[in-house]
This record gives sequence, C-alpha cells and structure tokens, in this order.
Amino acid sequence: MKTDYTPQPLDTSKIELPLELSEMSELFAKNTHDVWAAQRLSEGWKYGAKLSDKEKTTPCLVHYDDLPENEKKYDRNTAMETLKMIKLLGFEIVKK
Repeated sequence: MKTDYTPQPLDTSKIELPLELSEMSELFAKNTHDVWAAQRLSEGWKYGAKLSDKEKTTPCLVHYDDLPENEKKYDRNTAMETLKMIKLLGFEIVKK
C-alpha cells in the first residue's frame, strides 16, 4: 500500500454561503447519511451496538435524527464542503 498520499482539498475556507444554502445543508447532510446507510444495507450490514467490520454491524444504521452529534457533524461537513466547492468552481445554485 502506498503511504506517500497527502490529501490536497481545494481551500473553501473563504467561501461564504448565503443563509438559504447554509440551511439547505442540513437536508444534504440527511441525504448523505441515507445514501451511506442504503449502501451499507445493500452490502449486508445491520444495526449493532458496536462497530464490527467482521460482523458487519454499526450503531450508525439509524435515522439521521438519532445519530450522535459527532456523526451528524461528519455529514454536515461533507454537505457544507460540497456546497462551498460548487461555489468555488464558479457555479451558482438557484431555487426555481
């Protein structure tokens, strides 16, 4: 396995999102969790009190609202960074 990988994400730290996009990010976070959960379930994973790759169990196979805050934070960060990246690349999101 290569060990010389250094992540180099684009810098979105100066990107500010309008309030409506910031609020929309929670919907993106919920969907991100649902996509992840659907993938896990399709791979044979099930809910379990402890994470186990061997048993394919995870305590995160629950509704987004029931996730611990640290797990929600991961999904929120993914959502926010995606929205910021869209703006950084020069695109705009416009509600019709």
